[in-house]
Amino acid sequence: QVLLVESGGGLVQAGGSLRLSCAASGLTFSIYTMGWFCQAPGKEREFVAAISWSGDSTYYADSVKGRFTISRDNAKNTVTLQMNSLRPEDTAVYYCAADLGRAGSSPYEYDYWGQGTQVTVSS
Repeated sequence: QVLLVESGGGLVQAGGSLRLSCAASGLTFSIYTMGWFCQAPGKEREFVAAISWSGDSTYYADSVKGRFTISRDNAKNTVTLQMNSLRPEDTAVYYCAADLGRAGSSPYEYDYWGQGTQVTVSS
């Protein structure tokens, strides 16, 4: 059984930082592309960042470039999203996702999803 469990969300003031983590189990983590997506109420799920199986390649949405950093630790089966300079518009539920294929920005490409963790950025 594949499980992805996010943690680290919370309430933060604009300009602050959060570090989200995703712990994976039930899959051969090191061969999966991992991604982060976000979804605000009433909005479509949007791509945030992705990282290749080796960690050598990363991809970011334009809105988070220079502010967010995705990383992974294959020994620990975890992927993280360091979020700096947070803005109110970053407020959303953040989801961890796993893709057996290549890194991509479409949520439809991903095979497994976590339950999400809420990030709220106050102004």
